[in-house]
Amino acid sequence: MRLLARVCPAQIEEVHVNRQKIVFGLIVGLAIVIVLVTLLYRSVSNVISTATGQFSKPANAVEVQLVYAPEMELYIRDVITAFNRSYAQGRHPVTGQALGVNERPVWVEGKNASSGTVAQGIINAILAPNNANVERPTIYAPSVRHWLALVNYQTGRQIFDVNAARATAVAPVVVAIWESRLNAIKAKHPGQDIGWQELFEVFNAPDGWRAYGLSGRQAVYYGHTDPFVSSTALSTLLAEFYASSRYNAGNVNADKLTMDQVNDPKVQEGVRQIEKLIKHYSQRTTEFKEYIAQGPDYLDFVALEENDLIYINQGKTEYKPPEKLVALYPKEGTFLHDHPFAVPNAPWVTEEQRQAAGVFTDFMLMTENQLKVLESGFRPANPDVPLGYPIVSELGVDPAQPKVLLPVPDPAVLAAVQQSWQLVKKQADVVILIDTSGSMNEDDKIGQAKAAITIFLEDQPSQNNVSLMRFDTRVETLTPMASLETNREEILAQVQNLRARGNTALYDALIQAVQQLTADPDSSRIKAVLLLSDGQDTASQATLNEAVRVIANARNSRTPVLVIPVAYGSDADINALSNIARASDTRVQSGDVQNIRRILEIIGSYF
Repeated sequence: MRLLARVCPAQIEEVHVNRQKIVFGLIVGLAIVIVLVTLLYRSVSNVISTATGQFSKPANAVEVQLVYAPEMELYIRDVITAFNRSYAQGRHPVTGQALGVNERPVWVEGKNASSGTVAQGIINAILAPNNANVERPTIYAPSVRHWLALVNYQTGRQIFDVNAARATAVAPVVVAIWESRLNAIKAKHPGQDIGWQELFEVFNAPDGWRAYGLSGRQAVYYGHTDPFVSSTALSTLLAEFYASSRYNAGNVNADKLTMDQVNDPKVQEGVRQIEKLIKHYSQRTTEFKEYIAQGPDYLDFVALEENDLIYINQGKTEYKPPEKLVALYPKEGTFLHDHPFAVPNAPWVTEEQRQAAGVFTDFMLMTENQLKVLESGFRPANPDVPLGYPIVSELGVDPAQPKVLLPVPDPAVLAAVQQSWQLVKKQADVVILIDTSGSMNEDDKIGQAKAAITIFLEDQPSQNNVSLMRFDTRVETLTPMASLETNREEILAQVQNLRARGNTALYDALIQAVQQLTADPDSSRIKAVLLLSDGQDTASQATLNEAVRVIANARNSRTPVLVIPVAYGSDADINALSNIARASDTRVQSGDVQNIRRILEIIGSYF
């Protein structure tokens, strides 16, 4: 205390000031070090990212939104990554040169979506920008340029320069048919090219495949996707109209499909006869690749892009095909899907983005990226890249085909064919079979099932026939089979009044529903049971094996009954429901309340 007393206040203050200066100096110095380290990191981060594969979007990048067809997922992500990495490292991806002082880098963001859905989203963005489905891509890359023409036609504006859009990957549309089936047809027509004419003969044979020396199922099963969503389906429907016009209306020497031919009742009836062979529809080709891979018992043939057939034969699907699928390139002709990169003439695309899209297209067509295209089963769009594996006969395709290409109709005819689908497609008879037993009260399973029925009915076409059945200890038909146009409101009212109680006679109910559908032998309609249950049978007279046998007995008819179970609750009897689904070549769907609309879209696309 004596020592401190001898130090004057001025000296004490000086010590404090010096301390503050030292602390301040340390803080400033540390800040400078941080800034220098940050700048150094930024200057070398792109070099580091080359080794790690990580890099960041440059701050001044021109952003390009690419929306592409789902099948392009096989290669496009690698192409986008390589393109973005090059710019992040300060190099032009096409020339390899360092970017100029005033040259902005480009950054591509990509997502996949069905070509038809995106086309409608672009139409909405032009005509109804507040619509729920709106797309504003910088680059639209559908499977085929049919969609570009349809966007122009539906908007009444030249949104796309259809002919100027550059092809990036080529895939002929083929009829994927099991090798044993095609060989049987060829044996009937030795030395001849095979096409829709010979397929018509199979369709019309009273004994079906038995007339071609094949044992087993008599009925012919065909499948394709939704032409409002799927490019392959739209091209297939066009091909059906071309073939029907040729063989049912005598337009043998006709060039382009015309509006008169599309509206000709004889042509429409011919297409309707082809569509009668549909086992079921699907929304996208992505699902059909998995369906057909199950083998000839599931489907005899289906329209696919050539690359999808290669994908199946390479064993990349969930099911390993029991024999080789082969590509039939119809002698009458087919379409090429060339996956064009098209930039819309729309207010959301700037001139700088348009130029950036051109750079990305140039990059896509470079040899190294076209080799990625080829590796994925597509034919290169760059003519300097030769065909090679996997475009080989060992994988069911013919690099010398197709020999004949069908002319693309005028946009108005394209739209008319698409719109005609509801007139020519195979309609459906659907039994909605809902579990109203006491166990459905748990976790509000009954409420979830009722909501699912309501959503399902919203999207079903009015031409489909629907009935409503319920079961607990007993089975009851609440609404008899009739067109949705007449009974939609009655079904909705019945659904709202449903209450869960009693035990569960699932197998008895399922047998009654299948028998109701098979009582009408009309093969012009898809037959389906939409089963909503937790699968816990407690009251049936019949067993699971008996229910499965009833479904299996209907399996090989010209119109098999599809049973599509939707499982509710964490305690659902998945084993029983899976056996039921397997008997009719379908899959159990989860009654997930978070994803109910997507699940019902998949189910609804069957018919």
